[in-house]
Amino acid sequence: MNTQDVYIIAIESSCDDTSAAVLLNDQVLSNVVANQKIHEQYGGVVPELASRAHQQNIVPVVHQALSKANIDKKQLSAIAFTRGPGLMGSLLVGTSFAKSLSLALDIPLIEVNHMQAHILAHFIKEKDTPKPEFPFIALTISGGHTQIVKVNNFFDMQIIGETLDDAVGEAFDKSAKILGLPYPGGPLVDKLAKQGNPKAFIFPKPKVQDLNFSFSGLKTAVLYFVQKQTKIQPNFVEENLEDICASIQYTIIIILMDKLKKASKSTGIKQIAIGGGVSANSGIREVLKQGEKKYGWTTYVPKFEYTTDNAAMIGIVGYYKYLDKSFTDQSVAAKARFSLS
Repeated sequence: MNTQDVYIIAIESSCDDTSAAVLLNDQVLSNVVANQKIHEQYGGVVPELASRAHQQNIVPVVHQALSKANIDKKQLSAIAFTRGPGLMGSLLVGTSFAKSLSLALDIPLIEVNHMQAHILAHFIKEKDTPKPEFPFIALTISGGHTQIVKVNNFFDMQIIGETLDDAVGEAFDKSAKILGLPYPGGPLVDKLAKQGNPKAFIFPKPKVQDLNFSFSGLKTAVLYFVQKQTKIQPNFVEENLEDICASIQYTIIIILMDKLKKASKSTGIKQIAIGGGVSANSGIREVLKQGEKKYGWTTYVPKFEYTTDNAAMIGIVGYYKYLDKSFTDQSVAAKARFSLS
């Protein structure tokens, strides 16, 4: 073992996935995620059920992460955990566990902002995967967040645009619900959109100032559109499902890309990275790659396993904070609202 080697164990519990990862410096040795299927029957995440499931999952998930990494807990240099933002009950489970492990092993405790982790996931060491150069623009898109961030370095990030209401993942899921698709609907919309005509139906694009977003109007437009069409033709959704999904996805992508182009132009930055659960969307990935030819961008798209909530991205922030000696103490508390800036 190199004397400079840093072993970080990381905990992620901001929503409904319990995850633990072990990193050796910037390399992932294990990244274990326990999903919670119970929420599917409710059409969305139930916070109380999520926190209970985290309590059941956290010990086995941590044990599995250590086993897969083939290291003993005594080798750990520090523990990193998601402090926020997220569901308070879920965050409390991860925070309490991290604080207890830090005390038991007498190792440093490192708090991590969940959104910062989505951005820095690009710095996980992966073969044939280049890392962004500072400064770069990050588009973070998930079920709870939609932000454009100017990333100056690992710890200096400035939000230059964000959603004024619903997040983009919410727009996908709620549109899917209107169409009668099961939860989570976003991936299903993406799958069906591949077979449809993106210009079959026109949905309105909101007029929002600066680099900010709004998705509540689109969701309402989809609802009224479906209600109107099914009155005329009861089987309208079933007969046009792929085209509707393709048209919704196309509209969302146009909204995101318009703001991203504006952000690149206003800052002069052509390094563009995406992160967050919705960055797994194939349509968004494809259009972003096209931006390299169209606008001279260099784009960075994370591996699928680092797009959804996972502990490896918490671990990479933990590693850089460890090098910076940016530790926290036992008085730290979970924070449901935790600004990136």
